[in-house]
Amino acid sequence: MHFTSEQRLDDDVIEREFTLGEIPGILWTPASAPASTPTPLILLGHPPLGLRKMYPRMVGRARQAVADGFAAATIELPGSGERPRLDALEQARADLRRAVQAGKPVSEEIIDALVLPLVEQAVLEWQAALDALLAVPGIGGPVGYSGGVISIGIRLAVVEPRIKAAGLFAGSLVPRAMFEEARRVTIPLHVLLQWDDEGNDRQAALDLFDAFGSEEKSLCANMGGHTGVPQFAGDDAARFFHRHLK
Repeated sequence: MHFTSEQRLDDDVIEREFTLGEIPGILWTPASAPASTPTPLILLGHPPLGLRKMYPRMVGRARQAVADGFAAATIELPGSGERPRLDALEQARADLRRAVQAGKPVSEEIIDALVLPLVEQAVLEWQAALDALLAVPGIGGPVGYSGGVISIGIRLAVVEPRIKAAGLFAGSLVPRAMFEEARRVTIPLHVLLQWDDEGNDRQAALDLFDAFGSEEKSLCANMGGHTGVPQFAGDDAARFFHRHLK
């Protein structure tokens, strides 16, 4: 990990950009955290729209995490932002756009091609980033994962034992194979569902929630569309992470 910039935001937050090989990322930490007490870490997932485009939303989530006593970090997803394009993902995205524009159902083949290669590469990169982040002075476990592509969160919850709790954003473009992996998830889960999300199959999201094998799992469903998440939903998620990571 190589830090490339550092700035202090206006609310006692240190923001450091870094690279991990070819992977860009951002780390946010409390400016006044005591060095003797390691700060728990929340990994902030996001959709594959590019980290620069997502930055305004990411920094808002990071500031809230730091205010709650955590460090927060994110990395650019494969094939997104300034990273090299992946031909298979570009083709799958084009197929998805054509299906949506034609008003046709999105086939399982398109979903698999769109999501499964992304999960395979992104999860390995998240694990490498976690190795590096936990070596930064002042940062320690336990670790949580929040948001992003839900299939990435599922895989991480299954294969990464350092992640002790996950807050997931419900989404319907989930390969059938991920439902089987969901049954192997055992960590505590907090799942956010926007009831009227125009881009989400509500029943598919509910079926996925039902499939999770965790003994502790909660579903926070709110009225409204994709961008209508109420403020108190973030407060609920903060309490969830505080309970399991503090």
